[in-house]
Amino acid sequence: MIDLKMLEADFEGCRRMLERKKTDIQLLERVRFHSRDVKRLRRELEERQAAQNRLSKEFGHIRSVGGDTSSLQIEVNENKGAILALSESLKTAESCLENEALSIPNLPDDDVPDGQSEEDNVEIGRVLTPKTFDFTPKAHFELGVKNGWLDFESAAKISGSRFAVMRSLAAKLERALIGYMIDFNESRGFKEVWLPVLINRKALVGSAQLPKFECDLYMAETGELNENDLFLIPTAEAPLIGLYSDTIIPEEELPVKLTAHTLCFRKEAGSAGKDTKGMIRQHQFDKVEIVALTAPDESDRMFEEMIDCASSLLTSLELPHRRVSLCCGDLGFAAAKTVDLEVWIPAENRYREISSISNTREFQPRRAKIRYKSGGRNRLVHSLNGSSLAVGRTLIAIMENHQNSDGSISIPKALEPYL
Repeated sequence: MIDLKMLEADFEGCRRMLERKKTDIQLLERVRFHSRDVKRLRRELEERQAAQNRLSKEFGHIRSVGGDTSSLQIEVNENKGAILALSESLKTAESCLENEALSIPNLPDDDVPDGQSEEDNVEIGRVLTPKTFDFTPKAHFELGVKNGWLDFESAAKISGSRFAVMRSLAAKLERALIGYMIDFNESRGFKEVWLPVLINRKALVGSAQLPKFECDLYMAETGELNENDLFLIPTAEAPLIGLYSDTIIPEEELPVKLTAHTLCFRKEAGSAGKDTKGMIRQHQFDKVEIVALTAPDESDRMFEEMIDCASSLLTSLELPHRRVSLCCGDLGFAAAKTVDLEVWIPAENRYREISSISNTREFQPRRAKIRYKSGGRNRLVHSLNGSSLAVGRTLIAIMENHQNSDGSISIPKALEPYL
């Protein structure tokens, strides 16, 4: 979450920054109200507790000399009642503050482009030139059916829409891509982790998936809402961040660089009618993720390193792509800055997102309580995350960019050892 002390100290500055991100400013007002209410109640509680200490000492002294304590006893009891009432009021106010604060998105960096939608994103570079075909390129779902790779009818029979069954070489290629991506990321210093795909509410709050995106997550029903609820993960970022929640990392162990392959699950609740054909937008998909925890003065360098890692991976697979700096209105909830990598999709004659590399600064670490010790003090780390890569979309890109006139598909040389 954002720094509430900063919000109180520079409310107008925070308001201006969050307006760039299309944030409901009334939410900020409510958070400021609850923050001030919590401060007032804490101050009153501390005053009552100090008075109780004074009264207890006075009560003990009067009793020791045999004096009458009846009137003082009434005052002590009234003060105890006030302390109890204030404690309950403070607990309620703190809960309200936390619930409201968890819904405020991260502040965008100053150099993030202004804008309200993806049309305002800024291209910052292209890598490789799209191939010129001497025939009309087919879409991946046409190629998949022609080659017996993709079976959407069987998937619909057993699971419904937005699922795919991969057969034959498609299944092998999916598996080969996962192994290649993990090995590539490890060569860049990211250590592999194997993770559960069911995680608890606390881990999802810490990574900022909850409460914002609860409608997009699949929950394993337990009968009542509590911290023990388990959710299917939308991205490996959530459990990777959760591994270090409530942790103080020795400074010499930074940066922490991790990579993981997981199945990911999303309801795609807000995407009705979008990308209904093929495998662009699925309820279940494979993804290889990279995550880093760094000291604040190293996070910009790590951001560029992670962009280069994902971009170089695409280049090694001979896939034309471009880098795009997201505008404020298109930034994710937790991101202070994001660069998307968009891969060329010949059948659509356009670039499509295949990776998002984001720096959340202190936003996730403050929620998850991830710190490092420096100069004898505990400080918040910075957290970064990125897709490296969305496996299904990479498969799609290979099928379309490396297709031949007869409908066959050439395999990038980098993947040959994995097949």
